[in-house]
Amino acid sequence: MKNHLENVANGASEFAKEFNAEQFGYASGLLHDIGKYSPEFQRRLDGVKIRVDHSTAGAQEARKLYGIFQSRILEYIITGHHGGLLNYGTKECGLEERLSRPFLPDYSAYQSEILAPDLSKIRPSLTPINNKMGFAISFYTRMLFSCLVEADFLDTERFLSPDKSSLRGQYEPFNELFTKFDNYMKTKLLIAEENPINRLRREIYEQCIEKAELQPQMFSLTVPTGGGKTLSSMAFALTHLKKYNLNRILYVIPYTSIIEQNADVFREIFGNQNVLEHHSNYDPKNEKSENTDIAQEKLKLSSENWDIPIIVTTNVQFFESLFSNRVSRCRKLHNLAKSVIILDEAQMLPTGFLKPCLAALSELVVNYGSTVVICTATQPNLNGLLDESVRPIEIIHSPQELYEVFRRVHVTDLGDLEDSDLSARLNAHKQVLCIVNTRKHAQKLYEQLSGPESCYHLSARMCPVHRRMKLKKIKDLLKEGAECRVVSTQLIEAGVDIDFPAVYRAMSGIDSVCQASGRCNREGKLVSGEVYVFRSTEKYGKATHWQSRIAEIGSMIFDEWDDPLSLPAVDRYFEKLYSYEGDGLDKKKILPSFEERLRDIAFPFEDVADAFNLIENNTRDIIIPYDNKARSIIKQIQQTGFPGKYVRNLQGYTVNIYAEEFKALERNNAISSIADRFFVLEKLEDYSEDTGLLNRKYNDEDLLLIA
Repeated sequence: MKNHLENVANGASEFAKEFNAEQFGYASGLLHDIGKYSPEFQRRLDGVKIRVDHSTAGAQEARKLYGIFQSRILEYIITGHHGGLLNYGTKECGLEERLSRPFLPDYSAYQSEILAPDLSKIRPSLTPINNKMGFAISFYTRMLFSCLVEADFLDTERFLSPDKSSLRGQYEPFNELFTKFDNYMKTKLLIAEENPINRLRREIYEQCIEKAELQPQMFSLTVPTGGGKTLSSMAFALTHLKKYNLNRILYVIPYTSIIEQNADVFREIFGNQNVLEHHSNYDPKNEKSENTDIAQEKLKLSSENWDIPIIVTTNVQFFESLFSNRVSRCRKLHNLAKSVIILDEAQMLPTGFLKPCLAALSELVVNYGSTVVICTATQPNLNGLLDESVRPIEIIHSPQELYEVFRRVHVTDLGDLEDSDLSARLNAHKQVLCIVNTRKHAQKLYEQLSGPESCYHLSARMCPVHRRMKLKKIKDLLKEGAECRVVSTQLIEAGVDIDFPAVYRAMSGIDSVCQASGRCNREGKLVSGEVYVFRSTEKYGKATHWQSRIAEIGSMIFDEWDDPLSLPAVDRYFEKLYSYEGDGLDKKKILPSFEERLRDIAFPFEDVADAFNLIENNTRDIIIPYDNKARSIIKQIQQTGFPGKYVRNLQGYTVNIYAEEFKALERNNAISSIADRFFVLEKLEDYSEDTGLLNRKYNDEDLLLIA
């Protein structure tokens, strides 16, 4: 017991040293398991089947030993080191109830082996941002919690699974990764064609390296589509990390399609063993297999604690972890200290949680020595939401000049259009892309296009494998100069490298219109591509809810600016959007919840974790047996005891639907369950090769299916 407590204390102290909290880390490690000194717990070790509360003892002891500030932080992290951080609560529930329990087993035997450290003079040097001391202390608590649970896991693993433990941390040092990147870029620059665009890309690359010499802080990187921001931002990250002896690099990206592309590039440069791809479609911990190789096992281990040099993850995985109370999600958080964090496509930060997200990023910069880079072609105006101490420094010398040089399209506002007029315009083009706001509009408009052999529909009603096949055909037709007309939802706007001479976009937010224009004249083959923005008069074509609001603001920008995609116009769009949203930028009131009972250091960790969901969980996935591969995987799942290893392969065959539609399919025996985990479409007549999953209306009860 003494060895374990001292090992965990030393481990937690070492992790917490990165943000000057080693004394707190050490104390938490020494006290976290002292409840195991009780005779009752010792009997449990001898095989007696009894439940023993061992995690409350250390928290009670901290309350006896220390003042309220030092004590409360330790109380949260010690009581939560197995079950998660608790709400402070009351004497009826939560942390206060745990600490008010009168009859804990006698753990006093710890005093013969363990001497609790003196923390009376220890206070964290936290700088509150925007006067939010409650949030700062809660964030500090969560980071210390991460240090404790990680040290506890690792020491237990060393004892119980030494072979597994020996696989951890075997990554190449960053000086070798610098060399790999340098060699890759020298080759890339050597073979690059000499033209004005490539010269500009080199300038962007060089400016990123130049600004990397500045102190760790918050930066912005405003680079147009096609400017090479992925490699330039990596050049910044590596140079900056080397200059300031930082620990790792994280790319945080909204779309899994972009993540997979970027992760593939980084794996090619740095090697598979140094890059972790971690998101809902690919969580190495879930890739269970009877024959997992060593390299895969190492990636599984690194997904638990993010100790690997380069991590590529999603907004959801990153931010929900920062606001989680769960041990498994919080375990990695201490490794964000002294890191370079690149937020790619930063305009996609979730608006309803924007203030809490910015508060967390600001904490990492100000109190944990990290650098954050807000990277996008359409830079959101965040200055009014950020404290002066963390307002971003722009890396590019003149973003507006860069925009003008990379500008490849002319934008025309067509005003109101009914589908008959819109389809006539689309049919007049030999090659054209039309992006609309709803799946139903995509389907209805597709039905009005002429020449089915040259017309295509893309939406999330089609499984990804189906969409990729369609996209390949579309790209081939475009390359051949053949007829090709495509109607798509907004899924084509990011992470899809495709180039049309003309693009139509239903009115939306300016950032979405910018993304759509990035699919027009992308390769600069024309003097200028044509982008047409319209407002659908069809009921099924009108934006709804959130889309309606951003479309309204987008219309305002089109009315006010000659070039609605210019950087000042984009800046004005986000200024208006955030002004309209107001309190909606923290729609679950997460930040105020940490200030309400600051005097008592009483925080609602459980409530916040429940509230902070970037994706509302009112949808379900169903598997489409689209081809022989899908059918083979389904058969293997039915036969094997390891369904988890097929999760990634199945992602290419899933369609996400609302709960009402799922229930209707279930009632009509159109789907079946396999392995108590997956649902498969049984009636293949419900899936169209042209438009994907059909919106069947089986009976009167199912008339409310969502298109």
